[in-house]
Amino acid sequence: MKIPAHAPLHLLHRTGAGTLATHSREPQGFPYPTVLPFATDARHRPVVLVSRLAEHARNLQADPRAGFLVAHAPGGDPLSGERVTLVGRFEPLDPSAAFVTRYLRYHPDAERYLALGDFSFWAMAIERLRYIGGFGQMGWLDAADLDPLAPLPDEDEIALAAFFEQYPQRPARLELAGVDRYGADLKFGGMFERHAFNEPKQNILEIEVALADCIAHRASN
Repeated sequence: MKIPAHAPLHLLHRTGAGTLATHSREPQGFPYPTVLPFATDARHRPVVLVSRLAEHARNLQADPRAGFLVAHAPGGDPLSGERVTLVGRFEPLDPSAAFVTRYLRYHPDAERYLALGDFSFWAMAIERLRYIGGFGQMGWLDAADLDPLAPLPDEDEIALAAFFEQYPQRPARLELAGVDRYGADLKFGGMFERHAFNEPKQNILEIEVALADCIAHRASN
């Protein structure tokens, strides 16, 4: 039942898609799973961009309770990789301009969906989650256990994104999608990777030092 520190949190940042399970309206009551791109917000909640015409969007409007599965299996075997199942309620999100910019760093193609006008963001209010990381590494957590620290303010992430972009030794193919107190979500040549910090960072200066170390490590490899 032992769960490695912050493992579920890092897993949520390690992949850009998850499986959303809603309650079907027709046939009524059956689970309705669908795969969707997502990005985390400052509180590590999955946020999805959905069309009001989509079946899962209509299901959420009728019953906001849902499950959300995120899995990461680098070797191709889903049972050997990490996975986390979140249970909670999805709610419409009125996003800040900073969050929209953040989301588009993760999913640039979503810009065309936003231009259509009928897509909207929904965020999951997590209640509980079950993490499985391997033999003996599994168990249930309450949402409050995922991250007890205050979320990083929008203005701090904006400043850190500029710091990263302007850092002199940054490899041209290395981009920052998002950053939080526990790590940085990077894109290198279009491929995502999570760079976990050695410990949670308490302020923007500590995060700048961690990002500089991250860039130096990537530049030397």
